[in-house]
Amino acid sequence: MIVATTASVPGAEIEEILGLVQGNSVRARAVGRDIVAGLRSLAGGEIREYAELMAHARDEALQRMIAQAESLGADAVVEVRLNTADVMSGTAELLAYGTAVRLKR
Repeated sequence: MIVATTASVPGAEIEEILGLVQGNSVRARAVGRDIVAGLRSLAGGEIREYAELMAHARDEALQRMIAQAESLGADAVVEVRLNTADVMSGTAELLAYGTAVRLKR
């Protein structure tokens, strides 16, 4: 499966647009992780616990989007975008979306 942020795939022609595909993941912070992150924030720098949390959410959202595209028979997903939003205090949603397409053979 080709996943691209561009509107086209270099060297390939889009034969058919299959439609919007999306995948999301909602993650919550954990108390233990918050304590460690709070201590790290005092020293400054990257808060690895939250970076890992969001990386897992991003990967899961992308895999769900790809699974939806595959179920439509897509060869690629173009114009892929990622969006984050707070759902409630301590939780975040990561949404991956794009356009599923079939490429000319």
